[in-house]
Amino acid sequence: MSDPLIAKLTANIAAVFLGKPQVVQQVVMAVIAGGHILIEDVPGVGKTTLTQAIARSIGGKFQRIQFTSDLLPADILGVTIFDRNQANFEFRPGPIFANVVLADEINRTSPRTQSALLEAMAEQRVSLDDQTYSLPKPFIVLATQNPIEYHGTYPLPESQLDRFLVRLSIGYPDSAIEKKLLMYRQQNEPVEQLAAVLSLEELITLQAQVDQITLDESLVDYILQVVTATRTAKILRAGVSTRGALALVRAAKARALVQGRAYCVPDDVLELLVPVLAHRLSLGNVGQDIQTHRQESEAILRDLTADIPLPV
Repeated sequence: MSDPLIAKLTANIAAVFLGKPQVVQQVVMAVIAGGHILIEDVPGVGKTTLTQAIARSIGGKFQRIQFTSDLLPADILGVTIFDRNQANFEFRPGPIFANVVLADEINRTSPRTQSALLEAMAEQRVSLDDQTYSLPKPFIVLATQNPIEYHGTYPLPESQLDRFLVRLSIGYPDSAIEKKLLMYRQQNEPVEQLAAVLSLEELITLQAQVDQITLDESLVDYILQVVTATRTAKILRAGVSTRGALALVRAAKARALVQGRAYCVPDDVLELLVPVLAHRLSLGNVGQDIQTHRQESEAILRDLTADIPLPV
């Protein structure tokens, strides 16, 4: 049986993000794992609603950054200014100093500004003017991007993609859910009414419990076979790194915890292969648009792993 806190978080998000239980479970898993989430899909399917539902369900500080072409690193990280009254320099933290940061349309900003997130996402700190500032804990980045717009966008570099624990795609709702949305969601936006159901302390405790989940050696061997298959595939420029393999281990443990188990089963790994690993593959045809790149990388990963036997 799932932990009551996890069940409460899942129910709170599902109350406003309808008809996609698997997506909700995966984002809850990523939050419990302490990982960053990239949601990539066409406009209007609920990317921002989902990310706001996650952010509002967790206590602590929430910041939304609308990424645009003129956004500068200082607009995210903060600036050091001279205080004439105190006769010294003072650091004014930017919106990155929050527990949950929504990076909306992250691929609309320049590579220079995108790179400002690398240290923050990997090491939970910001280095500025020879000083290092720690970010609050927990720290989670929820990013969205539109895969079919090309004008004014900058594809995320591989180093940036590697910082995300999972890349998810929502897809269109089924007809029954869409009808419900059309009939009842006219004026109000339910996500605005969501209250936090999980405190920061409770989330930190849950994240610590992930480390206690058991992962059998046979599953570790399976993960290593998958990683090796991506590294030796001639169709790829580069396969999954050790960081990617560790991310899959962490995600599988978090999924087991969400499912109410103290140990991982093969399905924990199998279900997360694509969300955790596909965006870490380096394809040879780098000129593809984002949507085609995602579809091809996911198809390649499925083909490479199809013949690798799962442990019984």
